[in-house]
Amino acid sequence: MSRLHLHILGSGSKGNCALIEGPQGLIMVDGGLSRRETLKRMAELGLSADDVSALVVTHEHSDHIKGLEVWCKHWNGPVFSSRGTLTSKESLAHLPVEEFDPGDTLSIAGVHIQTYSTSHDVVNPVGYRFDAQGDSIGFATDTGALSKHAIDTLKDCRILALESNHDVAMLRQGDYPRFLQERILSVKGHLSNDQAADAARALVTDRTEQLIAMHISQDNNRPSLTVKSYASSLGATLDNELGSAATRVEGLHKLTIRPAGQYRPMTIQ
Repeated sequence: MSRLHLHILGSGSKGNCALIEGPQGLIMVDGGLSRRETLKRMAELGLSADDVSALVVTHEHSDHIKGLEVWCKHWNGPVFSSRGTLTSKESLAHLPVEEFDPGDTLSIAGVHIQTYSTSHDVVNPVGYRFDAQGDSIGFATDTGALSKHAIDTLKDCRILALESNHDVAMLRQGDYPRFLQERILSVKGHLSNDQAADAARALVTDRTEQLIAMHISQDNNRPSLTVKSYASSLGATLDNELGSAATRVEGLHKLTIRPAGQYRPMTIQ
């Protein structure tokens, strides 16, 4: 089996971009970094823009699309987004976007992609599951809740990239104004550490080898808290006191839990 790889260039409120490496090239997920920064971080991971076959968008918040227009000026591949997502942005309405409805399936670069609705304060937000040659990656970020359909779609992936945005106590005790706190905590906001940990119990199976905490708030969370929350929920052991990673071993099955960073690109194989 030829495994899929997940390359995370950046995850957080300052810019989001990831790449799925499949049998026929790279699929970019969101374009929330400048082209220069995207190319720089790709080079750090040994990746080339020439290998990007397509770009798929989760939603239209600026930290997910602000680099899209310039990227597309220098790149001729197809862009896929849910119906109304990019056409809602005047600056991007001219892009040749291939639209789909949440729940549709796509076939891109040898990868089967299952789309599903997320819950966020935008037009038509979506998440993705990527399958190829017996391998799978689940991708869920920027959502205040996970529906049954989302859970069913994401369950039993080998790599699961799952939002763990905020610690509720840190958010409530922090400097964010009340209206912003309520937005983040709402069903159309972001998953908290506790919500993500609860979801992980339903999503992680013996097949799951990598659990990545995504879109971690720099103001209202810490990477170590996300790892500790997932570890506690799944019965994993912290690899060190810093909580920078955790593992669970059952029989021949090993699960590794790690946080994604805003500025530190990483590859998950």
